[in-house]
Amino acid sequence: MKVLVVGAEGQLGTDLCRVFEDSELVKADLDGDGRHVDIRGEAAVRALIVDEVKPDIVLNTAGAHKVEECESDPLQAFAVNAVGAFNLARACHDSGARLVHVSTDYVFGDGRKEACEESDLPQPLNVYAASKLAGEHIVAAECPNHIIVRTAALYGAAPCRAKGGRNFIELMLYLAENRPEVKVVTDEYTSPTYTMALAKQMRLLAEKGDAGLYHATCSGECTWYDFAAAIFEETGTQTKLAPATASELQTTVRRPSYSVLKNKHAQDLGLDIMPPWRDALKEYLAARG
Repeated sequence: MKVLVVGAEGQLGTDLCRVFEDSELVKADLDGDGRHVDIRGEAAVRALIVDEVKPDIVLNTAGAHKVEECESDPLQAFAVNAVGAFNLARACHDSGARLVHVSTDYVFGDGRKEACEESDLPQPLNVYAASKLAGEHIVAAECPNHIIVRTAALYGAAPCRAKGGRNFIELMLYLAENRPEVKVVTDEYTSPTYTMALAKQMRLLAEKGDAGLYHATCSGECTWYDFAAAIFEETGTQTKLAPATASELQTTVRRPSYSVLKNKHAQDLGLDIMPPWRDALKEYLAARG
């Protein structure tokens, strides 16, 4: 089985490469030691997938993830998250490859109190979310043999390029060491998700899942404040953790206050292998050493 990972140098892409290391693996990104590709370029994407690699599975983790930058430059956000998705979907359709495309919990809006299922109506609140939702629709329309995976609050061993290299866990530990007080929001709920756990889930879905849309996050929910408290508890870090509201700490970009996902589609097929978020945190910390 030949597998192409697009965005192979990123946080999730790195773990996908590890999970598929027993396959005929091809890496692609804007940089790194693999193939160089910019998914905004239709000809380059087609040449890579249709003419050169001819993969059985394409896993797309590439995207414009910086929410503030997407808001200030919507054309760029849609060029990557929507047009880039179109280029990959069209090339996969023409080559016969299965496309596994990563999307986000941010496609859901405010006012929810229960975990979002795949059949629930999206309500994007910002440009990033709208561009990712557009990418979902394009992938579904252009490549029938697709798996769309919505996930949330990713962290992993590889540097988080969208956040200056530090994932949320590393940022909390850094702030605890360098500031007298760490403020974290108490009014935004999510499901922190370890990229290694997600990579294993994505392989299972890629190989055994029916075509369609899937949610894939670690199970359970918490606020970012709860997540920070768990990080400090699990690492024995002594610091002053202070509650704050999103309006106090964040920019003017609107974010959903509750975007917890339920992995219903995978559960219905008996394919949900995502661990509880607290167990995944322990696994990450153990691997981190």
